[in-house]
Amino acid sequence: MRIALAGLATSHPYTDARTLSRHAELVVWEPDPERLARFTAEHPRAKVAGSLEEALAGRLDGVVLTVPNPRVPQALAQVLETGLPCFVNKPAAAGRAQLDALDRLPIHDRVLSSSVLRFAPAFAGTRVDRDAVLAVRATVRHDVGLWATGYNAWQDTPGEGGGTMVTMGIHGVELLVALLGPDVRLAGAAAAKRHYAALRSEDTGVMALRWDDGVTATVEILGVSEPESYSVTLHGRDGSETIVIDSGDDPVRNLGYEATMDAFLAMVGGAPSPVPWSETRAILDVLIRAREAC
Repeated sequence: MRIALAGLATSHPYTDARTLSRHAELVVWEPDPERLARFTAEHPRAKVAGSLEEALAGRLDGVVLTVPNPRVPQALAQVLETGLPCFVNKPAAAGRAQLDALDRLPIHDRVLSSSVLRFAPAFAGTRVDRDAVLAVRATVRHDVGLWATGYNAWQDTPGEGGGTMVTMGIHGVELLVALLGPDVRLAGAAAAKRHYAALRSEDTGVMALRWDDGVTATVEILGVSEPESYSVTLHGRDGSETIVIDSGDDPVRNLGYEATMDAFLAMVGGAPSPVPWSETRAILDVLIRAREAC
């Protein structure tokens, strides 16, 4: 089996490769020499391609795509031409023009894009009694202080990577849509800088969501946080139940990275994406509307 890692724009493909290297030969393309050197130091047997076109040429079984958001539509279009299964590291779009461009692509049923948390063992398989749910809250704790140093400035730029509201907010929205479905709309959003003054976006945010049947939810985004953790609290008449996802002693497994790659490998084997693209698009639309509201 041969898998191409097309782009190393974030930390995620490095983590993905640790799982994939147990199952497949790796082909890697990344235009930034420092990022590429870091990858090849860990995976010296990976074949290095000089361009995306070269990475997609020859025998391949699947593609993990991780390029800066403004480049996703064009890069994904090239991957789609191959017909290969593709995992697009989150978020697939961070602005309206990017989402509009994705809408023009012939995205097939073996394209997956998701927060890895959907596949975290503590959360995967969770079901709710919808009639008993009054409201839901998702809390995202993930520090964004690295961006304040100028690292990956495109992620922190609202018009490019969406900033904290989109890049971290997707974790909360993904979990809620996984539980309650894609018939959701944004009811409101707010954001602020409470600690990292040098950011281009924000370090805290909140979204209010509403489903068609009247269930309401909030997403809290805390980008000033020592521990990384995520939670979903289900409020009912008789009390509240909280699901907590944290890294523990095995972040690759506990945060869902490993199971996400297992889902991708199942697609390589012929299975459809476990997350329909229509659901992913609903999540992206909520995030982009929240970005536009702030």
